[in-house]
Amino acid sequence: MTKKLTTPYLPNIKGLDPDQTIQLLEDSGSRQSIGYANWPDVFPYQPITVFNIARDDERIYVHYSVHGNCLRALYTEDQSQVWTDSCVEFFLQVPGDLNYFNFEFNCIGTCYAAKRESRANFTLLTGDELSQITRHANLGRRPFQEMQGSFNWDLLISIPFSLIGLDGANLPEKITGNFYKCADETALPHFLSWSPIVTPKPDFHCPEFFGEIYF
Repeated sequence: MTKKLTTPYLPNIKGLDPDQTIQLLEDSGSRQSIGYANWPDVFPYQPITVFNIARDDERIYVHYSVHGNCLRALYTEDQSQVWTDSCVEFFLQVPGDLNYFNFEFNCIGTCYAAKRESRANFTLLTGDELSQITRHANLGRRPFQEMQGSFNWDLLISIPFSLIGLDGANLPEKITGNFYKCADETALPHFLSWSPIVTPKPDFHCPEFFGEIYF
């Protein structure tokens, strides 16, 4: 079964500060769970991960909330290996485009992003392009070594439609995409998705398993 969500239109979200944006997304966004542990025999750990999503005429907004038992943030430079830290991700594909985008963020907001033909063939976004992606992490931006315990963290991001080749005032009916939670090199590695993936081993670069994101 194909996963589907509808992205609410919230024109009054523009110009709000992060706390106000998060509250509006909590009140009026679409709330979803990143709840599929697709390879449970090898990677059974499943931190509780949800997100709220909405849009205005210029941007798509996603607020991730995570509760888990390990926390790591070593990387502070964009286009570094954020997926090895405590990480959330958003992959998307525009209708008619053979390429897809991957946006990956560690828990302090460091971003890795590219436009891809496949896992192996891609073009990294430039510094100017990355600067258009807003990020607000409740943990701040300072790095830290892995910690064990019980942790809650959240990350607010927004991506301009223009960055993915869309006109926010003339959007298609839908795009496709998936949302992920991972932490490859922590004590509790995990690979969770919003839309389920059916592959022999963990692989998020699978547009064939993207869900439908309606506008």
